[in-house]
Amino acid sequence: MEKNAKIYVAGHRGLVGSAIWNNLKQKGYSNLIGRTHRELDLMDSAAVARFFEEVKPEYVFLAAAHVGGIVANNTYRADFIYRNLQIQNNVIGESWRHGVKKLLFLGSTCIYPKEAPQPMREDSLLTGPLEYTNEPYAIAKIAGLKMCESFNLQYGTNFIAVMPTNLYGPNDNFDLERSHVLPAMIRKIHLTKCLMEGDMEAIREDLRRRPVEGVGGVASVGDVTGASGVKEAVTDEQIITLLHKYGITEEGLSLWGTGTPLREFLWSEEMADACVFIMERVDFADLKGRGAEARNCHINIGTGREISIRDLAYLIKKSIGYEGDISFDASKPDGTMRKLTDVTKLNNLGWRHAIEIEEGVQRLVAWYLQ
Repeated sequence: MEKNAKIYVAGHRGLVGSAIWNNLKQKGYSNLIGRTHRELDLMDSAAVARFFEEVKPEYVFLAAAHVGGIVANNTYRADFIYRNLQIQNNVIGESWRHGVKKLLFLGSTCIYPKEAPQPMREDSLLTGPLEYTNEPYAIAKIAGLKMCESFNLQYGTNFIAVMPTNLYGPNDNFDLERSHVLPAMIRKIHLTKCLMEGDMEAIREDLRRRPVEGVGGVASVGDVTGASGVKEAVTDEQIITLLHKYGITEEGLSLWGTGTPLREFLWSEEMADACVFIMERVDFADLKGRGAEARNCHINIGTGREISIRDLAYLIKKSIGYEGDISFDASKPDGTMRKLTDVTKLNNLGWRHAIEIEEGVQRLVAWYLQ
């Protein structure tokens, strides 16, 4: 990529996109293009077509997606497949129509079968059933991966798909209804600590910054909209009842599942560095091999290391300074029991991670509390 080339980062305000944007700036790329959702709805095919016609980006990072944790994935199944397919179809299709030199599509390691051999190699794709709780999202991401691969084979484009492991870092989503496991646990442990210490002002401040189910808002005491449409003050009792719904109580914190599943986590800024590295140095021709059939040309991005959900909870507990109990509700689903990526392909291409989970958790806890 040329330093002055037009580079469009779709989703530049999110966890993934903002990290890529900052990495590009740090490396001297001076012509970055971003649009907020209000400025450009990527589900609107006509609007996306106009954008590509007017702006004519030369390189595209497709980091925009409709994402969430296990609860959101299992609850809003139609949203996860429909919205992601729409975004992908529009951006990848217009990138082809307007001659984009290179595109990087970001997927997810949930594309692999639930019982895939561990660690998961790229060639385990489509070898077995998916995890049910996030199957719609996974299918959308598989479609995006195959779309890139198919455009490359039929039209000679240079669209590369990468599958990052679980990401965490600055600008993460801490919404208790839709966030991923690590940021959700940071927030829940922080709120439980505040509740056990009777620090309702700290809880109200947290809700003002990030409302939960509409509770929070701008009023100094927090607010909700009543049946009459009038803002109503929220009492401490109402806030505490809401927190109980998410396992946050005066006696301690209850988390979903058994705590035994193993997960791999990658600091988002390192993921961004890997993505820019790939865009600068790797082409589809380097990935498709010499066989008659080109398959599994995507690249896993991860650390190749894992930690149990229980151990992660206690690592966050220590970083926050919470001294209460953490229990696990085995009646709730665990999701896939193990999801470790094989990063041999990425390492052989010349990139490997540096930030381990202990350092990353400390960084994100500090970022959240600030």
